[in-house]
Amino acid sequence: MTTGLSPEGTPTATAALGTLIRGHRLRIGLTQRELADLSTISVRAIRDLEKGKALRPRADTIRLIADALRLGPRARTALEESVSRGHQGGAGRHLLPERCAPPVPLHPLIGREAEALILAEELHSGAERLVTVVGLSGVGKSRLALEAAARLHESGLPVLWHTAPGAVTDCLPADETPLADLVTDCVAYLQGAGAPGAHAAAARPHGALPHARPGQSAAYTSYAATGPQDPHGPQDPHGPQDPQDPHGPAHGQRPGGGTASTGDLPPAALAAALGDRDVLLVLDGVDPARLDFARLTRLRRELPGLRLLLTSDTPWNVPGERLFLLAPLDAPLPAGPAVPGAGADAPAVRFLLARLRRVRPELLPDEQTLAHTAWIAHRLDGHPRALAAAASWLSVCDLPTLRGIVETDPAAVLDHLADGHSGSRLRDRVARTLDALPPEQRQLLTALCAAQDASAAPDFGLDDVVRLTGRPLPDGGRMVRALLIGGVIRPSTDHGRSGFRVLCVVRAALAPAGGPCAPAADAPAAAPAPAA
Repeated sequence: MTTGLSPEGTPTATAALGTLIRGHRLRIGLTQRELADLSTISVRAIRDLEKGKALRPRADTIRLIADALRLGPRARTALEESVSRGHQGGAGRHLLPERCAPPVPLHPLIGREAEALILAEELHSGAERLVTVVGLSGVGKSRLALEAAARLHESGLPVLWHTAPGAVTDCLPADETPLADLVTDCVAYLQGAGAPGAHAAAARPHGALPHARPGQSAAYTSYAATGPQDPHGPQDPHGPQDPQDPHGPAHGQRPGGGTASTGDLPPAALAAALGDRDVLLVLDGVDPARLDFARLTRLRRELPGLRLLLTSDTPWNVPGERLFLLAPLDAPLPAGPAVPGAGADAPAVRFLLARLRRVRPELLPDEQTLAHTAWIAHRLDGHPRALAAAASWLSVCDLPTLRGIVETDPAAVLDHLADGHSGSRLRDRVARTLDALPPEQRQLLTALCAAQDASAAPDFGLDDVVRLTGRPLPDGGRMVRALLIGGVIRPSTDHGRSGFRVLCVVRAALAPAGGPCAPAADAPAAAPAPAA
């Protein structure tokens, strides 16, 4: 549906009039009093317009405000259309739940029901407004975000989705929506787009400002003293402006004091389209190091209903961040030949079995099949991408043979036979994660792998970390926590105690070139493997 959209299909034309006026005013650094002086309209009228209380403003009033703001033709038209079409209540907002939906996932969600429920509840209630889902590459962060976003969208929350360039996706490309450009502008804003001070310096002769009268900001004095800098007026909400363009909008002080540039202010068109309604913004696969927390703070002031969901290999480590640690799927130690069907309900087993049957639809989930599947799932630590890669090998061998390969050289099956880039991509990302670890954490991982290779129980506990590092227990706890956040280890209760184990994909990355991971010493023996 396109009802209520302007012919150009932009949300600006349907945005609330008051939000548009306020956005343009803040963009050039004027107070309500200063805009009133420039437009010859009362401060009360300006205030009522911005609050949406003036339901039928006169055309002359809008013209005077547009003149005072020195809007360009497109921005002026958007302002006039918001009046003529009666969009003070935000018709564009009514279209948001219908139009702003998350992408469609390629595969069903398996084994993440509890995580999806908690994540969706926290974001929907507003208990958490900044959540970062962290975990090792391929663990399912994007798929979990898709599920949580879909649940929120079904409950009526608009979802704005952005996938970082180069990120691995598990969904169909999203349809272009009227807010697609605004999402792009929003992400660019959070990543620091815009050069502070460039426009202001160009607008002032020799860097000097006219003297301000008492009660007036420098922005007002500069703005009132200079003529239009560009035939289009201040930066147009329909698109970004070159930060090096000397004819851009002037900068000045924020109403509360302190210098601000146009680039430092949130996109006016985004604030106009969303207003104060609840909305979820998902940044999938972003690098938090590229985000500007100060700008997020400003954006959250402009959009009080905003929830931000990030998926990343690393946390942002900023105030108010809810760190959502995503471990691999639960893959308990198989019970052995005595109870061949045990563990069939484990999430990793269900996930792997679904992938195996995509390759071999005739595969029946009998006791022997479930026993092999449970062993492979446990050996690969329930890591979803590793399980998917292993399942692809069923096109060239049977299940017992696949189990034999996983037992002797699990690193080999990390190469997805149907996707030649999947295995190298996973190994590259794991290697990058390991390279980013501090030297003492990487040394600890190597020591843990060596100790587990020589032990009948491949799990380790805090006491093992203290013994290997010689550090106090609190230091050992912090190191284990850091490794959990990095996704290179996972919790384990296989041996009746709270322990941890190094992931198979990590052991493969740490193993000498050409050397396989050591097989799990306590796993049940594999059945005789027939020739492939």
